Amino acid sequence: MSYELMRAEADVLVIGSGAAGMYAAIEAAREGASVLLAERSLIGRGGATVMAQMTVAVALGAETPDHWSHHYQDTLAAGRGLCNEPLAQLLCEDGPDCIQKMDDWGVGWARKDGRIAQAMAPGHDRPRCVYVDFLSTGPAVSRTLRSVLNKSTGIRKAGDLCIVELQLTDGAVTGAVALHLGSGAPVILSAKSTVLATGGLTRLYRRNSASANMGGDGYALALRAGASLVDMEFVQFFPIGHLAPRLIGMDPIMWDPFRYKLGGRLLNNRNEEFTQRYGVAEDGKYVITRDLGSYAILKEVEAGRGSPHGGAYLSFQHCSAAALRDAFGPVIDRLAANGIDLTKMPVEVAPIAHYHMGGIVADPQMRTDLPGLYAAGEAVGGANGANRLSGNAITEALVFGRQAGRNAADYAKRMHALPDRVDNAQAALSLTTASSNNDLNTAEIVQTLQSTMQDYVGPLRSQTGLTRALDTIASLTSELGDSPPGDGKGFDMRRIDWFDLRNMLLVARAVAEAALARVESRGAHQREDYPQQSPDWALNQFVRLRNGRVAISPATTKISTAVAS
Repeated sequence: MSYELMRAEADVLVIGSGAAGMYAAIEAAREGASVLLAERSLIGRGGATVMAQMTVAVALGAETPDHWSHHYQDTLAAGRGLCNEPLAQLLCEDGPDCIQKMDDWGVGWARKDGRIAQAMAPGHDRPRCVYVDFLSTGPAVSRTLRSVLNKSTGIRKAGDLCIVELQLTDGAVTGAVALHLGSGAPVILSAKSTVLATGGLTRLYRRNSASANMGGDGYALALRAGASLVDMEFVQFFPIGHLAPRLIGMDPIMWDPFRYKLGGRLLNNRNEEFTQRYGVAEDGKYVITRDLGSYAILKEVEAGRGSPHGGAYLSFQHCSAAALRDAFGPVIDRLAANGIDLTKMPVEVAPIAHYHMGGIVADPQMRTDLPGLYAAGEAVGGANGANRLSGNAITEALVFGRQAGRNAADYAKRMHALPDRVDNAQAALSLTTASSNNDLNTAEIVQTLQSTMQDYVGPLRSQTGLTRALDTIASLTSELGDSPPGDGKGFDMRRIDWFDLRNMLLVARAVAEAALARVESRGAHQREDYPQQSPDWALNQFVRLRNGRVAISPATTKISTAVAS
């Protein structure tokens, strides 16, 4: 295949345009850097932020006296002793300023008596979570940042770019090689510094709540370039993802805000509230954290007390029709169109892959252990330890995005010129133009991987299941081969799936290997063969790529600074 090579360059390359990526681009441009914002899909409309519905945790103290240190202590408690404390402090301490800036930019936080309203959420010691309304917070944040982005000078935007590899020059990251999805042509993106704001890995799972482009791309790119990952075993499952009856055109995690408001009851098939069996008596309230909620539901299913489709019941039947209408508003009519009357029936819910606590090792300046490479948002590992506190995700995206953009611009200022050569560009360019006659069913491989991860590397794990998962991942990797199928024309889905799978299979191996190595249960990582939390495992695990193989190395102590040696 022959293509005309496309090129672009900037001081700062930002990969990913969710909240973290957009804020990084805005801040880098404010610092005087020229910025190129590259995205797989539409700028500001992919990733997790635009799909987030609910609340944002921040110690504003607008309604109840608060301080960032209280938010910090709750974050550490939720993280089960594994939080990277400097990153957690940055998240909590800088959160109020970012949330206030979003207010200045017109995001429209809900207000009560003229003050920004703050709601209670599980794991917090007081009402702390701001919101726009309980179903539109993420879209409002995305829309606001897009508006600021479009008004900013010095930012160019490029969609339909699948990043294939980071560029390296003398061990420093100097941009990336990409595949232009619309034409199939290779693209070289040269930059003095690069920010990975690519989100998480929930696409690895059969049941997930995020965009289809959340396949762990940033983790794979960083790993292949030589950067370290941390805490890859900790995948957060949202406990009450919708399961049945079928919902059309509605988000599977939509029930959470209504539990906040109305205290929807979690019931087993005996009509019993059951969370008290697992250490948290809710009594019609909503106080259980996500890791414990997921565990409780799955253990009830395992004991034969689950709902018909393999979850639990969520019931609002204790609420009057008027209270439901007041809380749900027009959502009640959308539920009715799906045949759901909450005054007469419960719905079935079950855990759904929602967020990843692990990711790229970064320090509080968002520097990775590769010069010129920064990370932001969910791509960063460690701030939330073994379990993320409810509401911390958008706060993390804003705070880490701003910090990454600021420091990436500062790094770029200190580089007088882009390097004349790139060490690994040719290999990546060859891959983008290569083709094979392999008659792969890439959609089937994706489906097999997702089912394997759901069944064996999900909320409940064991040595037998994890070993089986690793065997399947190895087999799928071998089946995938070394070069993509297809003719390389625009939007060749088999070819695009191949590049996605190349990343997904590497990241899946990192998650499964780390989960197999951690022989305890802690937070979102629950080993049925090691059901207790062990003080010997109050430490983080680093993941590196050595000679093409995933290598896991436990830290000697709990991580206290972010950059691994």
